[in-house]
Amino acid sequence: MSLILELLQYPFMVRALVVGILISICASLLGTSLVLKRYSMIGDSLSHVGFAALAVAYAFYLDPLVISIPVTMAAAFLLLELKESMRIKGDAATALLCSSALAVGVLAISLTRGMNTDVSNYMFGSILAMSSADVWLSLTAGSIIILLYILFYHPLFVVTFDESFATASGVRSHFYHLVLALMTAVTIVLGMRMMGALLISSLIVFPAITAMQICHRYLTTIEASTLVGLGCFLVGITLSYALSIPTGPCIVLINLIALFAAIGLRKWRESGRMD
Repeated sequence: MSLILELLQYPFMVRALVVGILISICASLLGTSLVLKRYSMIGDSLSHVGFAALAVAYAFYLDPLVISIPVTMAAAFLLLELKESMRIKGDAATALLCSSALAVGVLAISLTRGMNTDVSNYMFGSILAMSSADVWLSLTAGSIIILLYILFYHPLFVVTFDESFATASGVRSHFYHLVLALMTAVTIVLGMRMMGALLISSLIVFPAITAMQICHRYLTTIEASTLVGLGCFLVGITLSYALSIPTGPCIVLINLIALFAAIGLRKWRESGRMD
């Protein structure tokens, strides 16, 4: 308790906690649908696009978040169109966008201002780099994402499990795919400041996979995923502060431990039923 009270005395830690809690919730909510639809790698692809956009923004002395969010949303739309309109498999389309965006980002950095601290913060993450403006933008965008997810819960559920049935029933599958991709894009960009472009997709994938080890219903999986994502973030950021180690990798390792624990619990349950 004394460690937590000490942690809350620092404004940068309070900002990191507010943004991290919100991003963890958004990523966990979206992660279940993305994993079930085998869109897990969309996080990596969009994070690379976000990195490329912020690199170009720094080159022209523009606000990185203001530029990165619409560019990443456009990339999400493009990725969806590539998967549905062209003869390119989903993983191939993701790889194309991922490598192309990274190339653009590296070239933009090399040809302009070089790899400075700000760019490194977005690539590897840094809770020290979060400003009050980042917090307010994250609060606004994150609240909108949670509200949209609640409003579109039922059509997203149908599209996730049986797209053909959803289309036959009159559900606009393409529209809800787009909504899911756009919400993911915004979540990725908002989380890059804390987790970094290289690790932000872990917040989407790990909690969902962990929850799937112990839950069998869609709603309970989402609830468990949210609790896992939130818990791993809080434990990770606390250990990061206590041990003076990078926050992003610490959160990922806590998620990995939680995944192994969930796998162990599932196997223990299965062995008990067999006996």
